[in-house]
Amino acid sequence: MDPADEVLDVVDRDDRVVGRAPRGEVYRRGLLHRCVFVLARDAEGRVFVHRRTASKLVFPSHYDMFVGGVLGAGEEYADAALREAGEELGVSGLPRPRPLFKFLYEGPGGGWWSYVHEVRCTLPVAPQASEVDWHTWLPQEELDRRVAGGEWAWVPDGLEAYRRLRAFGAGGALPGGGALPGDGARGGTLPGDGARGGTQPAPGS
Repeated sequence: MDPADEVLDVVDRDDRVVGRAPRGEVYRRGLLHRCVFVLARDAEGRVFVHRRTASKLVFPSHYDMFVGGVLGAGEEYADAALREAGEELGVSGLPRPRPLFKFLYEGPGGGWWSYVHEVRCTLPVAPQASEVDWHTWLPQEELDRRVAGGEWAWVPDGLEAYRRLRAFGAGGALPGGGALPGDGARGGTLPGDGARGGTQPAPGS
């Protein structure tokens, strides 16, 4: 199926479903919808970072520190987080991602409710070729340096989510557990230089 034909829930500014429409129409009309963001760490605490393919409907060829995507019509956030993480990382048997907080993103590309999750992935990854053009695992310090440096073109919604995540986890530690130290990157050679709303904590967090 053409991604533009996938039917999504349309929501309001309180994240209540008010209708449904094909993804292409949702993007074209700037309708609010739902997305999940999953920060994946390996056994050493490094973060999965990737570059999106040039064929993506939004933010093609941009870098992202999250895996994730839009929710289908009637889909729950938790189910979408597990599905999207498994698909984009190319793994099965992934533990259910832990919900952290939700916020309304409004900026370049449109607006959508964004539910941020985290997951530990100790399995060998085989990223989905239709979604991921390049990938690696970056230590937290290296990722922060790349974000601050501005030489990579990051997806603006992921960048907003990451900044909120770093603020949400005081001192850089993720809620409920600190960022594990690690050194070096694995999974790909680093490319050369040249690449809103209120926050709502997850229930019980």
